[in-house]
Amino acid sequence: MARNGCAGSSPARGTLSTILLMNDRPVSFFFLRSKIFPFFFLLSLSILFAACGGRSGFFKLEGRFANMNQGEFYVYSEDGITDGIDTIKVNGGRFAYEVPCSRAAVLMLVFPNFSEQPIFAEPGKTVTIKGDASHMKEMEVKGTDDNELMTDFRLQIANASPPEAVRMAETFIRNHADSPVSAFLVRRYFVLGDKPDVTKAKSLIDLMLKEQEKNGMLMRMKQQVDTLSMTAVGSRLPAFAVTDVKGEAVTQDDLSSGVAVINVWASWRYETKDVQRQLKQLSRQSGGRLHLLGISIDASKHDCENAMKQDTITWHNICDEQLFDGKLVRQLGITSVPYNLVMKDGCIVARGLSKTDLKKKVEELLQE
Repeated sequence: MARNGCAGSSPARGTLSTILLMNDRPVSFFFLRSKIFPFFFLLSLSILFAACGGRSGFFKLEGRFANMNQGEFYVYSEDGITDGIDTIKVNGGRFAYEVPCSRAAVLMLVFPNFSEQPIFAEPGKTVTIKGDASHMKEMEVKGTDDNELMTDFRLQIANASPPEAVRMAETFIRNHADSPVSAFLVRRYFVLGDKPDVTKAKSLIDLMLKEQEKNGMLMRMKQQVDTLSMTAVGSRLPAFAVTDVKGEAVTQDDLSSGVAVINVWASWRYETKDVQRQLKQLSRQSGGRLHLLGISIDASKHDCENAMKQDTITWHNICDEQLFDGKLVRQLGITSVPYNLVMKDGCIVARGLSKTDLKKKVEELLQE
């Protein structure tokens, strides 16, 4: 399967050649123009666009779900090809979504049960999804090599235990070091989470860079992993100096005593706002013993401030409008949203906790 270009160009030229030399005799211009050319011209165009699979400069997603006649799910991209989070409507079990796309990127689908599945977008491509709403892990995505590779991997680990899935992910990455799917899997299984496997992540990234030496995302991930090793659990929070959305100075000293949480959020990620509200309640219950700092990944400071106002968030929040390229974000090795770091007396004791585990960890630390 061709990864780039338009496979329909040759059939179009062949059709025109057939018109001009019908039965080895020249055809009059009038007859060609009035009778045959409109039909074959339209036929050639239809072949051309069908072969290309989608509009140039766009990526299209379409499909159907069993056991979901009507409903909705969501899509976002940390690569920046979506403007925040979009809603995809399901009617009669079917759906379609198209987004401007000038480069390869990863879209994340978020379903009502908060499970997420990646879709690998390419300019001018269309992919189709077929699945059962009650078994989203087994959905099939077809239309590009990368999405079909991801589908194969997803089906392989459908019934695997977490340790088995990690081992299978490593095997997949080593066997497909030239695929963007492998970059996604390294990030998911070896970079994110409470205890990232920095050593394994570095090894696998180096392997992939031999096959994808110009992959900017891999280069940035390598830098993030290097930073992550310096801000791992057990390390002290590094020194920093930033300005919050109100123009007030913030440094690591604001989080150097007692229990503290750095919470990474975005106005377009609904679950991050739930975490904000949870932290607000924990702060109130702590009687001021819990110190908080928010880092917004929003591309607009205005969106960040509106979200803070809606939820009456009063603690320091940073929004430099640089998304994941922000100085503090890179310094702390943050690669996803939602995310968090938990500190006790300036020492990092946990990072990347789920909402439930974050609440439990903070309550335990406050009781010590």
